[in-house]
Amino acid sequence: MTRQPDVLLVDGYNIIGAWPELERLKESNLEEARERLLHLLADYQGFTGMSVYVVFDAHQVPGSRSEYKQYKITVVFTKEKETADECIERLAGELRKRSRSIYVATSDSVEQHVAFGKGALRLSARELQLELEQNRQQIARSLREEKPRGRNSIDGNLSLEARMKLERMRRGE
Repeated sequence: MTRQPDVLLVDGYNIIGAWPELERLKESNLEEARERLLHLLADYQGFTGMSVYVVFDAHQVPGSRSEYKQYKITVVFTKEKETADECIERLAGELRKRSRSIYVATSDSVEQHVAFGKGALRLSARELQLELEQNRQQIARSLREEKPRGRNSIDGNLSLEARMKLERMRRGE
């Protein structure tokens, strides 16, 4: 049996509230904070190969559940009267297979305990932030260390930021 990619379920608003950069952004523009979180997680997904789901509470907003792909991440807005915690618990049960691990990223201790009960592993908001930063540093280091091959002379002349943008484009983000 081939190994399925591990899954990371992220409580979107919990993470936004826990990371200082996103918390500041949220104060002026919640949509921009959500977009920044998705962008950071897209890099993480591309680097780790995990399937990432980001769940946002919409339980106080009338309407049905919505799910779409952005940067190859599955973004879920919960249905009316459903919390992100409930949705994450349900997804953890649905996505659990013997050949992969499920991680739940939240700093909500009750949600962490429920995730353990569903067989998921937990990542606190701080642990996820540290992991993202370490991955970002590894990507930057590998991009700096790559030597141009053959006739690819423009590669050595690009800034790190331009190379990272091109890498994201290559991954379809």
